[in-house]
Amino acid sequence: MSPEVLVSLITAASVIGAAMIASVPALLALQRRMAGAVEEQGTVTRDHLDALGRVFNARIDDVRNDIEDVREDVTRVREWQVGHDAEHLLIGREPPRGDG
Repeated sequence: MSPEVLVSLITAASVIGAAMIASVPALLALQRRMAGAVEEQGTVTRDHLDALGRVFNARIDDVRNDIEDVREDVTRVREWQVGHDAEHLLIGREPPRGDG
């Protein structure tokens, strides 16, 4: 190997080593910033999921209330049907004798 090639290799290695050493603080700062950004995004995501859960829970409560209203209406209709059926049964009977 010629001396010029050896000097070139040593120079290239030292330039690469210096660049790596100089980039370590910047990489550490970037890592810290990214960790904070990821944590912040996680917090935002959790907040949005909580809000979405509250919306779903409110909608479920609305549906439960609607179902309860329908059940009450069905109960009223059944009570009316029982009374109505009783009226029809009484209409078909002859009046009691002896009032005359």
